[in-house]
Amino acid sequence: MRRASTIPFTLCCAALAVAANAHADEPRLAREPHILADPGEVTDVVDAFDDDDPFDLHVTLGFQQTWKHATIRRESYVGNTANPLLSTGGFTAGTQNVGEYTETTSRLNTRVDIGIYRDIALYLRMPIILSNSRAIDDLGGSQRMQGVVLAGAPGEQLFNLPFRSPQRSGIDYLAVGADFALLNQARDATKPTWTIGAEGRFSIGEPMHACTDTPKAGQVGCAYPSDINRNGTRDANSALDPSGVDTSYSGSQLEGQFAGSRSAGVSRGTNAIEVHTLLSKRIKYVEPYGGFRMLAEFAQGRSDFGATDLKGSVVNHPPLQGWMVLGLQVIPWEQREQFQRLTFDFRFTGAYRSEGRDYSELFDALGSSSAASLRRPNFASYQRNTDPATSGTYSSVVAPGSQKIYFTGITDVAPYGTFQLSTSMTWQAGEYIKFQVGAGWTHEQSHYLSLDQPCNPDFKDDVGQSGPCKTASKLAVGGQTVTGIPNPNHRPTISLPGNRFLVDGSNLWDAWISGIVMF
Repeated sequence: MRRASTIPFTLCCAALAVAANAHADEPRLAREPHILADPGEVTDVVDAFDDDDPFDLHVTLGFQQTWKHATIRRESYVGNTANPLLSTGGFTAGTQNVGEYTETTSRLNTRVDIGIYRDIALYLRMPIILSNSRAIDDLGGSQRMQGVVLAGAPGEQLFNLPFRSPQRSGIDYLAVGADFALLNQARDATKPTWTIGAEGRFSIGEPMHACTDTPKAGQVGCAYPSDINRNGTRDANSALDPSGVDTSYSGSQLEGQFAGSRSAGVSRGTNAIEVHTLLSKRIKYVEPYGGFRMLAEFAQGRSDFGATDLKGSVVNHPPLQGWMVLGLQVIPWEQREQFQRLTFDFRFTGAYRSEGRDYSELFDALGSSSAASLRRPNFASYQRNTDPATSGTYSSVVAPGSQKIYFTGITDVAPYGTFQLSTSMTWQAGEYIKFQVGAGWTHEQSHYLSLDQPCNPDFKDDVGQSGPCKTASKLAVGGQTVTGIPNPNHRPTISLPGNRFLVDGSNLWDAWISGIVMF
């Protein structure tokens, strides 16, 4: 009897043990209400036509504030006559302080995600820049020495300290993208969540133009590149414009390019393709993840990138960018039946930005300069000199009707890496709304801001097109060795060793907050 009486007790304990081992992720019956089963924020894809949820739409509205601080320096060219303790010949010795660069950006981030079918979604993004301000101020007494550290050609100064750019605002670009979860842990607990995606970015705002907020008397703040005197009128110097025709612009750009000033603009003036992939796997209360991103930009013809297909250009494209992301999401609390969850995200991002033509920290300061060494145009093509009177001295001269290339402030920026640490907190308050707040710190490696080479060495087959790109050689035919053809983007006063600018100690701080409504 005693042994028989223990049977109900044993069955009851076994039932409790089975209940205790039951998982929330078990398949539910059709009559049971659905519960929160989304992956972590970083790999979540809006879906549709999933069980009893035929349509999903997420609307995100966020605000982001970015502060950037950097130190701008310049190479110091010293010859042996200036310092007899150093070796003979010219050389580059150290750097000089130029200025402290600061930039503040307020941005409104808008995004709409639309579920297409199960783990496939389309999305639209449109960052709106509410304000962007830039300045270069004194650094260790550089303002008192600006006539030296900012010297251009003899007798000229490239720009003045302190320098202020005009405040910019407007739409940066419109992004259209798609995400697809190849694997989804919420559907198969044995697999991770793997998301791939791509987006196209289309610059719809006015492209950035180099400007100063404090122009000199008689000058305009945002002059066209071909306005050499920066006074809003066409330069009449026949020595600089012998043909009387400016070929650096075409169509409607040519008709109004000398009519006063233009707007500062806000967008990069590029179209771009971005691809990304992320992989995550939730293990109880944590979800580690990692992935990659890549961005390739293509300059628009209406931007100040100008003609990027010039034969002599050594670098003729915006930089390529790539990112590696590693992170950990921590989910300390959630109530799945109530669609409530608290998530903390800790992330490291490493990035590489290739050499390319870009808007640097000196874009406005150099692009709005009044220095003749930057304002005068370069020529795009040369030809063999057929004039008997001068052919013995100049074997290559500017070709008649050659395109004139004006300096816009966009320079060849050296490659560099960046490292970012960021953290955020996401609180899903219910089935239809969640909030996120976060902050991050980014460090950029030191890099040159004006790196254009004087000659393109890929073309050495024609001495007539070489212009000044040749050296004396007794072994070469004609006594000269061709080193290439002239790079029309090269400006000796900022690009030659000893004159180049670089940025050092560049750090960015970000803070953001956003709300997401889920239909």
